[in-house]
Amino acid sequence: MTETLNGATRVHFIVGDPIAQVKSPAGVTQAYQERGHNAMVMPAHVAPADLSAWLAGTSLAKNVDGLIVTVPHKFACFDLCATASDRATFLHTVNVMRRNADGSWHGDMFDGQGFVQAMRDNGCEPAGKTALLVGAGGAGSAIAHALVTAGVSKLAIHDEDEVRRSTLIDRLAGMDLATIEHGSTDPAGFDIALNATPAGMKDSDPSPVALDRLEASTFVGCVITVPAVTPLIAAARAKGCATMTGADMFGRVRDLMVDFLVGT
Repeated sequence: MTETLNGATRVHFIVGDPIAQVKSPAGVTQAYQERGHNAMVMPAHVAPADLSAWLAGTSLAKNVDGLIVTVPHKFACFDLCATASDRATFLHTVNVMRRNADGSWHGDMFDGQGFVQAMRDNGCEPAGKTALLVGAGGAGSAIAHALVTAGVSKLAIHDEDEVRRSTLIDRLAGMDLATIEHGSTDPAGFDIALNATPAGMKDSDPSPVALDRLEASTFVGCVITVPAVTPLIAAARAKGCATMTGADMFGRVRDLMVDFLVGT
C-alpha cells in the first residue's frame, strides 16, 4: 500500500477499548487511497469514562472528518451524535460518524448490513431460516436488525446482560416481521448460529455456543477478526458446517463505511 501523508491529509479515527486488534487503520486507509482520497485512519484507545471529553477535544480539529466506532463505544457514541440514520436511531447505536455542515456529528450503523452481505457471499441466504444470535451489544443489535429485515423466520437472541437482551428482543418484536425470542448457547435445531461477542479472542474464553450441539447443516458465523479463525469457526468447520469469519464481515462493512465517510 502506497500512502500519502502530508498537511492536506484528512484525518479519521477508529475509537475503541481495546484497540490493538482492529483492522480499520490499514484496511480503510487502503480503501481511501484506492479511491483517490488523501485520508488516513488512526487508532485511538479511549476508556469509556473519557469518551465524551475525547470526542469534544477531537472535534476541535478542523481536519478530522470522520470516526469509526468499535467496542465498547457504539451505544455511547450514538448519544454523542447530533443526527443519525433511521437504522441507527432504531438501534440506538452507531459504528461510524461523519461531520455535519455545522461541525456536529451524524451517525450510522453498518455492522448488520455488512454481516448479512458476508453471509450471502459465503452461501447463506437468511430469508426463511431460523437463527441463533449470541450477543446483543452494538454489533449484535445491528446484526439482529439486519437478519429480521432480511427475512429470517425466527431469531433467538442470547446475551448475559438480560436487560440489554430483553430490550433488543422487545424492539425487534415490535417490527412484526419474524418470531423473536430469548435464546441460549445451544445451537441445536437452528439453521444459522452466529457469535457477535468478543468470546474467542483469547484462548481462555468460553465458547459462545455449545460446540457439542453444533450440527453439520448449521451455518456458523463470527464477528471476531483476530484470531482469523476462532475456536468456534474451527470447531464448526471440523463438523462440516459452512462458515463465515470476522474478516469476511470486515470487508463488507469497510466498503459501506467508506461510502458513508466519503459521502457517496
